[in-house]
Amino acid sequence: MGERLNVKNLLRRHGLRPKRSWSQNFLVDVDVLTAIAVASEAGPEDVVVELGAGLGALTALLARRAGRVVAVERDRDLAHVLRSEFAGDDRVEVLEANAASLDWPGLVARLGRAPRVVGNLPYHMASPILFHLLAAGAQLRSWLLMVQREMAERVASQPGSKAWGVLGVLVQQRADVQRVLEVPPSAFHPKPEVHSTVLRFHPLEGLRVPVRDERLFVRLVKGLFQQRRKTLRNGLKSAFGAQLALPALDAALARVGLPSQERAEQVGLVQLGALADALAEALV
Repeated sequence: MGERLNVKNLLRRHGLRPKRSWSQNFLVDVDVLTAIAVASEAGPEDVVVELGAGLGALTALLARRAGRVVAVERDRDLAHVLRSEFAGDDRVEVLEANAASLDWPGLVARLGRAPRVVGNLPYHMASPILFHLLAAGAQLRSWLLMVQREMAERVASQPGSKAWGVLGVLVQQRADVQRVLEVPPSAFHPKPEVHSTVLRFHPLEGLRVPVRDERLFVRLVKGLFQQRRKTLRNGLKSAFGAQLALPALDAALARVGLPSQERAEQVGLVQLGALADALAEALV
């Protein structure tokens, strides 16, 4: 284990303790912090928006690389710490806000450029924040996010694996995903009970697989994978009910070359998009 930051003293100085209910685990391994800052790919011309800035350990490293850092923190106590630690540093702006509902269009307009996003996401809020980023899309240059390893496996999964499901499909429909770094519990204070993974995302300009009706595509994906033990035929019957006559259902599957007894985890993104388009004509 490499050099570790002594965050206990900083917390004690401000009369604080990590809040378990908020999943506060502060990254203290200097080597890991440095690796994340480097992986952000931030340069002097970049603005970095850091989600969940915490006590500012990563903020300080990002500020040395980027032209400007907007440190987003929803915990009022931690936002106070950040303002205290970076007082007088005009490279760092502290924004007290919830990353899951951040006004990206307004923030990007104020910044005047597409920012890079870096974040250590609390485990219980990772999915809402990730989907909020997906909705912002190409307004953002890239995202570098640390999430629970199990979630990373689902996000970066491929068809045929047990991890392939709603999260992987919907994320990869809108972004390229790359695993960057594995982070053990020992890199944090206090130590979490899970391992973490840093993922890099590059949002696409549009959908990876164009579909006629995106809402129908999402409904199809959720319907199939929430009942992943069912065959495609039975999963579609459950998901669409009386809206989808059985002959039309079978014809849609045949049209895209999918066996009715196949399971959803075997079906890739391109075929899911084709099936959604086929169903768009079959639904009543």
